[in-house]
Amino acid sequence: MQKLSIGIDVGGTKVLGGVVDSEGNILTTHREDTPKAVGTELTQTVIGVIQELLAQYPEKEIAAVGISAAGFVSSDRQTILAAPNIAGWNGVNLHSEISKEILLPIVIENDANAAAWGEAKYGAGRGEGNVLMLTIGTGIGGGLVNDGELYRGAFGVASEFGHVRLVPNGLECGCGARGCFEQYASGSALRRYLKEEIDSSPEKGEKLLARAGGKIENVKDEHIMAAAREGDPLALAAFNTTGDWLGAGIVTIAMVLDPACVVIGGGVAEAGEILMAPTQVAIEQYMPFNNKHPKPKVFVAELGNDAGLVGVADLARH
Repeated sequence: MQKLSIGIDVGGTKVLGGVVDSEGNILTTHREDTPKAVGTELTQTVIGVIQELLAQYPEKEIAAVGISAAGFVSSDRQTILAAPNIAGWNGVNLHSEISKEILLPIVIENDANAAAWGEAKYGAGRGEGNVLMLTIGTGIGGGLVNDGELYRGAFGVASEFGHVRLVPNGLECGCGARGCFEQYASGSALRRYLKEEIDSSPEKGEKLLARAGGKIENVKDEHIMAAAREGDPLALAAFNTTGDWLGAGIVTIAMVLDPACVVIGGGVAEAGEILMAPTQVAIEQYMPFNNKHPKPKVFVAELGNDAGLVGVADLARH
């Protein structure tokens, strides 16, 4: 009988757990809301989700538990070094805390790393040994599978591609640096480009703003996608600018890592060809020694929001 594993995806609004088989199939799930008082209470919520899933399967059928969360994770995959969006988890040895009640092998992993592993093994990057993944949301997350292994770096904090510096003395980033990739090719950047266009030509933004109750601050990525699909010129221009920067960033990273393929995930990737087409054009335009060497293939992620859960469950067995 194949061994199953549990994956836990810890997010800002929910803690989602699932039992995953060796083919990457999610057999069952259990969800709890992320508690408002995080830290110790969040740790207990994670334990509760694991226990709920364990109760549904015979003893010894579950081989291991993987936990995916946003933040820096130590090289031994036990401690949350820094969790910018989870108060009370900075410096917490989550492995030690959970092991007090869960007597199984436990792995803690960064959420983007987990998603990259899920896509490399079971999603858009399957069959490729060298896979770079970028998750395009409010910021840019990343993960790298190199020669069939998840690359984590010397201290466990590799693949923070969103903070590669693209523009000297550029826009200030939340990390404290300037000119970071995510300031130019993320969902936040997409919305900024749109706002800049509307500020310069308010009358052109009337239809798009109507989708968000007439207020620019209410415009979300899905509003811009819907407008772009209908041919709205402002929305298309915002995606073209975002895709241009995304392609430029991919070229920069590819010249260092030489991946076989790049998988684009996250909410903004749901735009599909609206984002991918200008990204591909930019890759062709900016690639050094173009047409003198193979270029990485670029795919949209296949596993969606399940990538991190599936990936961390498999990493726990790996």
